[in-house]
Amino acid sequence: MTALAQCRQERGWKKARLILELKRAAGNRGMRVASDESLDRMVREWESGRRPLVGEYLTLFCDVYESTAVALGAFPDDAKGPDEDEVAEFKRELLAARSADISLVKLLESQTENLRQLDRRLGASALLPQIQGHVAQMEGLLRNGVVAGARQLTAAALSDAAALAGWQALDLGRYRDAWNLHEIAKNAAREAGSSVLLTHATAQQACILLDLNQPVEALQLVQQAQELGKNRLPALMATWISASEAEVQAVLGNDKECRRALQRADESLPSDATNPEMPFLFLAGPHLVRWRGACLAQLGALEAVEDLSRALGSMEPGFTRAEAGTTLRPGERAREARRS
Repeated sequence: MTALAQCRQERGWKKARLILELKRAAGNRGMRVASDESLDRMVREWESGRRPLVGEYLTLFCDVYESTAVALGAFPDDAKGPDEDEVAEFKRELLAARSADISLVKLLESQTENLRQLDRRLGASALLPQIQGHVAQMEGLLRNGVVAGARQLTAAALSDAAALAGWQALDLGRYRDAWNLHEIAKNAAREAGSSVLLTHATAQQACILLDLNQPVEALQLVQQAQELGKNRLPALMATWISASEAEVQAVLGNDKECRRALQRADESLPSDATNPEMPFLFLAGPHLVRWRGACLAQLGALEAVEDLSRALGSMEPGFTRAEAGTTLRPGERAREARRS
């Protein structure tokens, strides 16, 4: 048995635990590692002695086992060039990124839309791992892409998908994941040069702060989003951002400010309250009414009953979660109301 294999045996770790620790150590150092499948194969070869443990991976093993290179059985004579398998894998990733064109981005966007439709009907619990993998795939394409136009297209698709994944993580109470996914969405929106996507991800991120009982900070984030898109937002996004502000003002108990924001939302709502370029927004029919009712219910206003009843009575098929949201307690309705 090699010294490396003995280290894991002494700790009683399964290989999956070792891979998890290696990834955590890599994150602490800002390093990237191979996929779980590749790491599984590499660990087997390192522990059997068929592959020398060198370079960054040796550093990670030293971190994980809190040991020296010599104690792990690695010596200076083992130093060689880059691992051939790792180089080949990186070349494949670069080649895949170069294939990112309009047709591929359209496929990725279609996958995001399918996941959005499933989320509306089924909720997040069964979908989050799937969309996180979807986001990770697009991150790889963006990270390794070299063609400027293709990078912008991929970044826009990534921003939408990451914001949806972040919303699902919030639905499951995974606040750190939700926050990090929204940060991915914001960074991708900046890469895409899209004020609409950046405004959307920033304002939606405020919901995380509301869930964490930080409404003052949530309002600051919504106001930051409004400033980002000032005078440059389509009418539908302007409606959505005003309704977002109304939601936060309601949680703060600011009746007048909430109603003013709701009025701005009503006034800016376009006749066609859907936009194929913004599939993440749906304010047609009863949805804005439902959102208004949720805000007024938070304030304890009696007219909320009429709005919520009207919204419930006219809810179209396919919005199971939204329909269920009208029956929640007042404090929960506003967050559900912005889900479409």
